[in-house]
Amino acid sequence: MGGTAGRGALVRGSVVRGVLAAVVLALVAAVAGPVPGVAVAAGTPGPYDFAPGDRDVEGARTTADARLLEPGSTYRSSLPRGGKLYYRLDLDAATTAYVSATAVPAAGSTVSATDGLQVSVRDAQGTTCSFQATRFGASRSPHPVAAWGVREASPGHALCQGRGTYYVLVERVDATGSSPDTWPLELSAATEPPLEHTGATTAPDTWNSASPAPPGGRAVNRAGGSGFAGASPVGQGVWKDRLRPGQTVFYRVPVDWGQQLAATAELAGSGGRGGYAEGALTLSLYNPVRGYVEEAYAGYSGTPASAALAPLPPVAYANRYGFADPVKGVRFAGSYYLAVHLAAQTAGSFGPGPYGLTLRVRVDGTARSGPGYTGRSVPGGLFEVTDQDRRAAASGAGTGGTAGLRVLAVGGIGAGTVILAVLGVWTVLARRGTPQMRASAQKPTA
Repeated sequence: MGGTAGRGALVRGSVVRGVLAAVVLALVAAVAGPVPGVAVAAGTPGPYDFAPGDRDVEGARTTADARLLEPGSTYRSSLPRGGKLYYRLDLDAATTAYVSATAVPAAGSTVSATDGLQVSVRDAQGTTCSFQATRFGASRSPHPVAAWGVREASPGHALCQGRGTYYVLVERVDATGSSPDTWPLELSAATEPPLEHTGATTAPDTWNSASPAPPGGRAVNRAGGSGFAGASPVGQGVWKDRLRPGQTVFYRVPVDWGQQLAATAELAGSGGRGGYAEGALTLSLYNPVRGYVEEAYAGYSGTPASAALAPLPPVAYANRYGFADPVKGVRFAGSYYLAVHLAAQTAGSFGPGPYGLTLRVRVDGTARSGPGYTGRSVPGGLFEVTDQDRRAAASGAGTGGTAGLRVLAVGGIGAGTVILAVLGVWTVLARRGTPQMRASAQKPTA
């Protein structure tokens, strides 16, 4: 009996330890998510990294059923082929509101240059407050694309003013022959407070529009993240990674008021293989509210290729009054996002890779004080650059962004609580099994 009890206790202990290990591993995976810049399997691009705290929300086909998007939150939804989905905003009269939608078509799906995403904001009477469309462009390769909508609260705007209900319309643009699969969708909402004092109402008309020389020097290894939430911090300098066909990596760059951002992505040679891939390399720029600013493309023939963003003005509040969308996009300080995509069809001519990627980032100008807001953004600190942001950009620490770190901290606390609870159960069972184990250990063997 003693031997049987001992063996039973040992089995129970093994089972509990196995369960504990499984729980710990599952919690670590759930909290940490995909490792930035690391593929799921050899030759397979990693998935898009949705924010750990995304809330599920279903888009509605009519405004009557539209679900509320709360500023400061991120959401996960879906967009079917030909989809036109509504979401709701409840806004006051003073703050400017921003909504971004990121579509994530599946790897291996078929998209054309004209496929893409449209986002508009409308008031309760159906008046369009803003509209933006983004396309897959020359890459013709499925990858995350984002577009944004704005409700400007400004004395210079006659339409879409005042407190009330507004609607976000997210539309999918499909070309003939594109895959019919549903696209996962990530939505984010934010607000910007009004200014204490009214400033300039026209965009600066003079700024250094010459293309700056990309920074040189030794390249530092910095693996890119797999989404906005897990974007890897970088600052001025030269950064290197490795990229597989079909993969997109994200970086975030702190850009303060008065500073001017420039970036170039370079793809290394293929090692002698020939051919040509049109639009193989895409470099996209998004602002702190995930609003699309601009992008650059480069074809690839197996020799080194590069894509450089067109010159942008220094970050200024008054840029929102500019004529061109790229100028309007650099309207506030904060973390700007660089997304680098290597087209899936590159593998057909040059192999599965990975390929060497060099990212050259330049931030010119002296940081200035902000325009003087009356309150705080939602989420807080969205339009600020802190010393911590600058240190993270230099060292690579703090991957995941401010909002991402807050969500991760909450998730970490929850995970730690569960782990402690399991440890407690394990301890109780182990104590109950101790006498039998001792008896088994003391019994002479035959």
